[in-house]
Amino acid sequence: MYSEDARYLKRRVTGGDVDVHPTEKALVVQYEVEATILGEMGEPMLGERKQCHKIIRLKSLNAHTDITSLARKVVEECRLISPSKLPQVEQLLFYLQNRRKTDGKEQNKPVKPRELTPFEGMEIDEEASINNIEDYVELLYEDIPEKVRGSALILQLARKPDNLEELLQNETALGALARVLREDWKQSVELATTIIYIFFCFSSFSQFHGLLTHYKIGALCMNIIDHELKRYDLWQEELQKKKAAYILDYEKSFKKYQGLLIKQEQLLRVALYLLLNLSEDMRTELKMRNKNIVHMLVKTLDRENADLLVLVVSFLKKLSIFLENKNDMAEIDTIEKLAKLVPCEHEDLLNVTLRLLLNLSFDADLRGRMVQAGLLPKLTALLGNEAQKHTVMRILYHISMNDRSKSMFAYTDCIPQLMKMLSECAEERVDTELISFCINLAANKRNAQLMCEGNGMKMLMKRALKLKDPLLMKMIRNISQHDGATKQLFIDYVGDLAAQIGPGEVEEFLIECLGTLANLTIPDLDWELVLKEYNLVPYLKDHLKPGSVEDDLILEVVIMIGTVSMDDSCAAMLAKSGIIPALIELLNEAPAYLIDLMHDKNVEIRKVCDNTLDIIAEYDEEWGKKIQSEKFRWHNSQWLEMVENQQTDEADSFLHDSDILGRPDLFYSTDGIIPAEGPVSAEFFRNFHTLNGDLAAQQVYSVSMADDGFGQAAGTPGRPVTAYGYRPDEQFYCGFRPSRQNY
Repeated sequence: MYSEDARYLKRRVTGGDVDVHPTEKALVVQYEVEATILGEMGEPMLGERKQCHKIIRLKSLNAHTDITSLARKVVEECRLISPSKLPQVEQLLFYLQNRRKTDGKEQNKPVKPRELTPFEGMEIDEEASINNIEDYVELLYEDIPEKVRGSALILQLARKPDNLEELLQNETALGALARVLREDWKQSVELATTIIYIFFCFSSFSQFHGLLTHYKIGALCMNIIDHELKRYDLWQEELQKKKAAYILDYEKSFKKYQGLLIKQEQLLRVALYLLLNLSEDMRTELKMRNKNIVHMLVKTLDRENADLLVLVVSFLKKLSIFLENKNDMAEIDTIEKLAKLVPCEHEDLLNVTLRLLLNLSFDADLRGRMVQAGLLPKLTALLGNEAQKHTVMRILYHISMNDRSKSMFAYTDCIPQLMKMLSECAEERVDTELISFCINLAANKRNAQLMCEGNGMKMLMKRALKLKDPLLMKMIRNISQHDGATKQLFIDYVGDLAAQIGPGEVEEFLIECLGTLANLTIPDLDWELVLKEYNLVPYLKDHLKPGSVEDDLILEVVIMIGTVSMDDSCAAMLAKSGIIPALIELLNEAPAYLIDLMHDKNVEIRKVCDNTLDIIAEYDEEWGKKIQSEKFRWHNSQWLEMVENQQTDEADSFLHDSDILGRPDLFYSTDGIIPAEGPVSAEFFRNFHTLNGDLAAQQVYSVSMADDGFGQAAGTPGRPVTAYGYRPDEQFYCGFRPSRQNY
């Protein structure tokens, strides 16, 4: 049939232009396909032309490749390129060899696992037809060999997306496939792989996911994967036993194991790819997580099959964006297994592994484990890889956030590479990731020394002052904080820095310049000369006024004054200028500012504020009362809010009842607080509330630390007195019982 049809079909291919691929190391060959249907006498009856292109990827192309030999090989192996175009091909290859990757982020595009292709042993000579689907289904009711053949024929159909809709309508075929997979997957790896592949074809389209859910294919795949991983462990144990016992048939067993391993990894790959497609639905992904998908994936990282590893790491990367999955990865040796994959020759595997490490590097503990696993020198070595540089730098930036890890960078070649990047940067502003990384590293003394070696300090200072770059100046400021030889290098730049202090400069840049100068506690430095030559005293005085500028700038001015005041002559000059009253005025603002920071999220800030406020309270009675009141209000804030709301609600109910207001006998009279008759002034109520608010507040706060172990203050019967002088169990609060969730 096929040979008979071929007499009436004429096909002609015409080669066209050759050009370079816009982003990859590849050539793109344009060509035209002309198909003509001929009549019985050979006359053309119907013709069609189609423009096509072929991509020739050149993975081996590098800086040392022989372009002439490679061009000749490309022309010989690609019939679409005419031999006359050999010089053009050679020129294009030369361009590709020297083309710079201008955008590293473009090179770091997301990696998608390679599309599945028919596995070894799955191909059959017979060509399937959708018209014979019923015959293929019949084979699923026979023995294992026939089932394998029938499923392989159905797979041929399923790999063509146009057939999926028709297969979807055939419930008999789908039901039979699901049944055979459920009942016979342990009997034949080929059968299980083929049937899962069929369902994988459906999983590639979201609209068919309901079908897979109906037949519970996802759960079945997870059971199969779990079983296969356990089988792998048994194989490993058997091999180790035979190897240890020096059994003669070890080599024979090892070859058999390799054959089984290939088939098993084919099964794992198609099953995991199906699950990856199904995980688009967050609810389905959660079910997978509950069935321990993370542990299964991490266990599979021990394999050596690159395509399987790309899939597994891609799956882990997708899962890692959720805290629960990240925590599951942290519980096992995920980092240690990923460290073995860095570096690797497989570009896609390296790319996706680094992206997974980047996701995990947001966790401080996992960053520490990355260092312990020896990833620091490996990642540093990849800074020269243009395709991976940006991802690597982000990971290293996160690692540099840990103070313990900063010093370890000094034992790699990281800092020389970073300084080279800074010096070669042609942009006006240094890349944010690069400069942020450098700022972190400069906080370590040894790193700062390495940065200043050679002309490092000169290059940094020259670039920062020329471009007015606040981030680069922040890096310089971090370097300036370290005592020793590094700080002495700044003597040559004191005048340049002082010249930046004045109106008209960008505030962020100005803050860093002031901070750098303030760090220069150098005995030999003549600060008096600097202050006079650059007229800095008026500027410092003007910027001490509260509210005149941002708090950050005021802080740097204060620190600067402290530094220069170590020089006796400078201290006298500043005292005569009237700066001392301005400093005292700032001190008067400090307690209120500290009270605001008393409840900061940062534990260390809260601790410093508490200690400072305690000192202030000890020396100033008025501030002591305010601080104690504020501490009480914060300690009992929710309780006070409930009491105030309850009092407001009940007061409103009294205001709407004129009869109650006319009955003085309802007011307290037994204890003499309010007389039953006679006028009561507003001043009396104010004094009363002050007494029962502030004093009660002090009393409750003072006894709240002395608890008898059962939630009550020692020596106080019943529940503690509130800030308003009432007990919540008295009649005035009848019916009010705050629940535990209000505390």
